[in-house]
Amino acid sequence: MKTSKEYKDLTIKEFTKAADIYESGDAGIYEICKEDYPYIASELEKEEYEDLLDCGCGTGPMISLLYEKDSSKKYTGLDITPRMIEVAKNKNLEGVNWVVGDCENLPFEENSFDAIICSNSFHHYPNPEKFFESAKRVLRPGGRLILQDNTAPKFILWIMNHTEMPLANLMGHGDVGAYSLDQVQQFCDLVDLKVEKLKREKKMRLHLVARKKV
Repeated sequence: MKTSKEYKDLTIKEFTKAADIYESGDAGIYEICKEDYPYIASELEKEEYEDLLDCGCGTGPMISLLYEKDSSKKYTGLDITPRMIEVAKNKNLEGVNWVVGDCENLPFEENSFDAIICSNSFHHYPNPEKFFESAKRVLRPGGRLILQDNTAPKFILWIMNHTEMPLANLMGHGDVGAYSLDQVQQFCDLVDLKVEKLKREKKMRLHLVARKKV
């Protein structure tokens, strides 16, 4: 079992290497991230928001898509890997705030955002409960957390967490864990986020929409 720092260092090393190909046609395993974007965008379209935070934003592909559709909103992308943020900044999206930081300790004031999105980043967090605590803190009352990641039936999760992810670590990936729907519900309950949607979609994709109570 690795320490939190060891997992995070692995993640930074992994995505420093991946940053320059992350949005290319040679992205390899990172191609799966693109499948989440339409789902997240469809949830965002359901109600108005002004300030949005993308946790684990990578090089900013999701923010780029949202910006292209509506550049008037205030977008912030946060990632633990400096090289990812460097590549994102080079897009020169006017008014977008790109920040190097830890999703388990979001470096923002309380009640800063109407929406937080998190796509295929959550399984890199060694302390998932800290992410939920931090997300709730920086969400405004009534604000939404929209999260996509991996999930599976419990026996498949056991294989993923005890076999696949340790092997991925040996190969230089910073994967920590995948969670059941029940576990995600518990994370939300612990910080008093109201779960509005929590389900397993095709290709074992977890889809969560949770709201900070007013």
